[in-house]
Amino acid sequence: MNISVIIPLYNEAESLKELTDSISVVMKSNNFSYEIILVDDGSNDNSWDTISELSKNNSDIKGIKFRRNYGKSAALNVGFHDSQGDVVITMDADLQDSPDEIPELYGMIKERGFDLVSGWKKKRYDPLSKTIPTKFFNWATRKTSGIKLHDFNCGLKAYKSDVIKSIEVYGEMHRYIPVIAKWAGFINIGEKIVVHNKRKYGKTKFGGISRFINGFLDLMTISFVSRFGKRPMHLFGLLGTIIFILGFIFAAWLGIEKIMIVTNGGIAPRVTTSPYFYIALTSMIIGTQLFLAGFLAELISRNSADRNKYLIQKKINIE
Repeated sequence: MNISVIIPLYNEAESLKELTDSISVVMKSNNFSYEIILVDDGSNDNSWDTISELSKNNSDIKGIKFRRNYGKSAALNVGFHDSQGDVVITMDADLQDSPDEIPELYGMIKERGFDLVSGWKKKRYDPLSKTIPTKFFNWATRKTSGIKLHDFNCGLKAYKSDVIKSIEVYGEMHRYIPVIAKWAGFINIGEKIVVHNKRKYGKTKFGGISRFINGFLDLMTISFVSRFGKRPMHLFGLLGTIIFILGFIFAAWLGIEKIMIVTNGGIAPRVTTSPYFYIALTSMIIGTQLFLAGFLAELISRNSADRNKYLIQKKINIE
């Protein structure tokens, strides 16, 4: 199969027929073999009824229904798992991404050898309350990851199949898939300016200040997990050891100083009257705690197999 198109959605019933019709026209006019995987992320409108109806008339349209709302990353992760195409395209269900971009994205993966191509909505139709924070996070992600993309959060992306079969997304990490892919060893990442259409139906389902706070926390998590996820003891153990040794040196210095004063016939003050005693004591306690945190993180990282399990209520046209 040439292409899998994965579309996570939540309450987007109005746009699904127009979207899938447009994708099918593009696929057939370019002689692509394809599948469209619609992942219903716990919608409470009639999105699933629409998917069921569409799949009856076109067996290339497939559906997955979550029992409840888990978020975009979960929907993408499940769609990635069931995809069969050599190239995987992700796009939003709100008709703001144009299916006409698919042939060129496919060519960039198959002919130009990119592992991943991210869309860049250079001209956007979003409000300033969304575009300004997005620019800030794109800048922060570029600085953190070293990946020169303008628009990490663009829903329209193309992937070599190996990429999406090798990574895992959860939480709100869908916007950082290029970062996750890079740290998984897929470094040939490209960008393509894409058309951004105005939303035709309904309102955006992704808004609010929590979206940006969660995004910042996810960026920190990805940075940490990518560097130390397999060896957390290397971070916590190192910090704990350094802080413990500094505290021990302070304590030893106080003890030696007191012994020297007493040896020379002087009257040494109690070590507990010195502020350095408490600095030394606190340092050794913090060092020990960090060391233990490293051990616990090491144990947790080895026993997290259930992190990405979701309750799937129904599937259509998927074995």
